[in-house]
Amino acid sequence: MRLNTIKPADGAKKAAKRVGRGIGCGLGKTCGRGHKGQKSRSGGFHKVGFEGGQMPLQRRLPKRGFNSMTRARNYEVRLSDIDRLPVEEIDLLALQVAGVVPADALSAKVILAGAIARKVILKGVGATKGAKAAIEAVGGSVSE
Repeated sequence: MRLNTIKPADGAKKAAKRVGRGIGCGLGKTCGRGHKGQKSRSGGFHKVGFEGGQMPLQRRLPKRGFNSMTRARNYEVRLSDIDRLPVEEIDLLALQVAGVVPADALSAKVILAGAIARKVILKGVGATKGAKAAIEAVGGSVSE
């Protein structure tokens, strides 16, 4: 390979658009900018997101940030609440029927608060490390 033979690949270098050079090039007179208006003039531009005076999209939509829309529907359940339930097999539906969590709850998690004295089986309900240890200590089980 010689340095004096190096050249760009075919199609890599495109010729610049030469405007205002007569009707033959297709970009004469108005140079592809159309007739009149702010966008036809030099220096004419709208700021990004400007919608002609209409309330812009970024201002029409509500501010949400990083606030979870489902966080309010995830509930914590105490071990003492679990102990009071009449059934042995506990899932989200059983917690809703017993009134421990509201009917619109998406998920529940058992936390180590209070004590548990009987065997329970958790299904589809989360549990913290301490709560899981307490449930397993009395012969129960936790399955996610």
